[in-house]
Amino acid sequence: MNYQELIDDAVEAARTHLGHGRVADYIPALACADPNAVGMALATVDGEVFQSGDASATFSIQSISKLFTLALVLAEGGESLWRRVGREPSGNPFNSLVQLETEHGIPRNPFINAGAIVVTDRLLTLTGDAAEQVRQFLRAESENPALATNAEIAASEAEHGHRNAALAHFIASHGNLDNDVDAVLAQYYGHCAIEASCRDLALAGRFLARHGVRADGVRLLSRSEAKQINAVMLTCGTYDAAGEFAYRVGLPGKSGVGGGVLAIIPGRGAVCAWSPGLDPAGNSVAAVAALDAFTTGSGLSVF
Repeated sequence: MNYQELIDDAVEAARTHLGHGRVADYIPALACADPNAVGMALATVDGEVFQSGDASATFSIQSISKLFTLALVLAEGGESLWRRVGREPSGNPFNSLVQLETEHGIPRNPFINAGAIVVTDRLLTLTGDAAEQVRQFLRAESENPALATNAEIAASEAEHGHRNAALAHFIASHGNLDNDVDAVLAQYYGHCAIEASCRDLALAGRFLARHGVRADGVRLLSRSEAKQINAVMLTCGTYDAAGEFAYRVGLPGKSGVGGGVLAIIPGRGAVCAWSPGLDPAGNSVAAVAALDAFTTGSGLSVF
């Protein structure tokens, strides 16, 4: 299979969708992203990397980081986490407060904001610094020691994070946070504001394609835990558009409002596409189109 040709073709297909989305502006520091940028990278389980377009450009990974916080908590024996957060699609926007009240402070899944705040709280308890744990993991897996949090974006998120603060306080009111709300939110913004490239994220996502085994051959997760994360990514990883993503792309995927989408091809590798213009659900229009073109052209999907 000619992966380079497939990636090149996917990026060209994505270019026809540029201008059809809106760059995230509710976090002001994200609003300056170039709406015409588009990139894609594929990292295979054997160590090969194929990339096209703006695949080496860095962007704010935002909610893609939630995949890594979840993996790191589960790696610490975090099965009890599932008593504090569910595994079902929410059917509501990623920052919705609606279900928390009726479901007594238990978020629907770990990939909406409320669920990710609970996971961050648990990782903070386990390690003392949740954001640093994510940074260290991404640096090691991507072999990019320069990978870091963008302090300006983290500060912008904190300044305009009233809804996230409301979510965290509501969760805490139900006894579902162990740490101080402000401390948890600082950690949450710290890992969401990490900047990485498509290449970095494709390399970092390979542990899920390897059924839980890291780049150095050390097992991070059991095969069953890796399966569980991939399953929740498929059903919940692209917010309330997960059904459409599964229909078009056919892979477990996690998106972020910085415009990135990381998808896993079990047994084969990880593929990341990026373009800042978002659809109403918060997913990149061009990145999803690139992944659609890639799986259509390659025949690689979980179905």
